[in-house]
Amino acid sequence: MGRKSLKETRQQEIIKIFYKVAKKEGYENTSIAKIAKVMDINPSLIIHYFETKEDLTYALIDHILDRYLLIYTIKHREQVTLEDLQHTIEMLFSKKWNLLFDDGLFYTFYALCFREKRIKSKYKVILDSLRAGLATMIEQCNAGGLTTIADPQTTADYIFVMVDGAYFYLSLESDKVAYAERLDYYKQKAYETLGIAHLLFATSPVPEQSA
Repeated sequence: MGRKSLKETRQQEIIKIFYKVAKKEGYENTSIAKIAKVMDINPSLIIHYFETKEDLTYALIDHILDRYLLIYTIKHREQVTLEDLQHTIEMLFSKKWNLLFDDGLFYTFYALCFREKRIKSKYKVILDSLRAGLATMIEQCNAGGLTTIADPQTTADYIFVMVDGAYFYLSLESDKVAYAERLDYYKQKAYETLGIAHLLFATSPVPEQSA
């Protein structure tokens, strides 16, 4: 891959600061002026790259996809192993998954889907991409004789239905023990769906949070 242009680099810097400010103060309370103040630059420089806060929002939602796809950072690109699939399940049903992007902002932007078609479309891309990634892993495991899933696409969708539902429900749970027990229960159901053994002593690293 070629080097990023100065424009791309600058845009990424702005997006990451936008994320940090919005995470701290809330999306509604974040403005281009506040982002510029944190960056110690003139607001006009931000407007040069992103004319409105909405443009920044669209770019940040695209950044969400890049962050979440890190869940599929695996050792063997050409042939997924059973361990790769197990580590992915461990990541999906763990605190590590939540570290990829702030839940508060994720659901704030998700709420905007009901008012803005463009954001709705972007979220659809995110969720479809995540499901497609898991389906591809299952298909490769099937090809290697590691799993025997009749319908990888449907199975991947079912697991993400559990993931989506689990985190929405558990975001309301303040009891840490109950949270961990429920999350482990959902994870076990995912393993049962795949027909593979639970991975003990998981050591999957948390992808570096750069935003």
